[in-house]
Amino acid sequence: MAGLELETRPWYVALIVGLVLAGGLIWASEQFLFGDMRREITGKNQQLETLKEKVRQGRSVAKDREAFRQKVEQLETEWSRLLRILPTAKQTDELIKKIKALTERGSFRFVRFQPGAFVKKDFYSEWPINVQLEGSYHELALFFDRLARFSRIINVDSAQISAVTGKRTGPYTINTTFTMKTFVYGSPDAAGVKR
Repeated sequence: MAGLELETRPWYVALIVGLVLAGGLIWASEQFLFGDMRREITGKNQQLETLKEKVRQGRSVAKDREAFRQKVEQLETEWSRLLRILPTAKQTDELIKKIKALTERGSFRFVRFQPGAFVKKDFYSEWPINVQLEGSYHELALFFDRLARFSRIINVDSAQISAVTGKRTGPYTINTTFTMKTFVYGSPDAAGVKR
C-alpha cells in the first residue's frame, strides 16, 4: 500500500478517497442489499394499486347489484304476466278446466270442445277450438263476458246461434257454435311443447 499513503498527501486527497469509498459502499449496499427490497416494494405497491382498483370496481358493482336485482325481478314478473297472456305451450287441460268452470257458473250444457290444428303466424301459432253450447241468450252473453276476462288471449270467431228445437225443454233455449281462437308463442308440436 505504498501508493496509498495518505499521511504524506494533502488532507483533501484523504477526503476524496473517503468520499469515493463511502460512495462505493453506499452503491454496493444499495445494489446488493436494498435493491431487491426496493424492487419488491415497487411490485407490492403496483399489486396494491391493482387491488384498490378492483375494490373500487367491486363497490361500484355492489351499488348497481341491488338495482340490477330489482330490474331482474321486475322483468321476471312481466315475463310471467306475458306467459299467462301468450303461453309457450297449449295447456289444453288448464283451458278445458277454465271453460268447464265457466259453463258450470252459468246454465249451460257443454256439447262439444274440439281443438283444431295450429296455424303458424309470425312469432306465434293460432289455435282454433270448435265449441258448442246450449243455454240461454243471457247466459251466453255472460259466458262471453267472462271469457273476455281471462288472462290468456281468447278470441271468439264464427259464432252461430240457433233456437233449440225438438222435444227438449228446460232452461236451454239456444244452441251456440263458435270457434275460440287462442294463441301460443312459437310453434308447439302435437304434445304442446314449444319448438
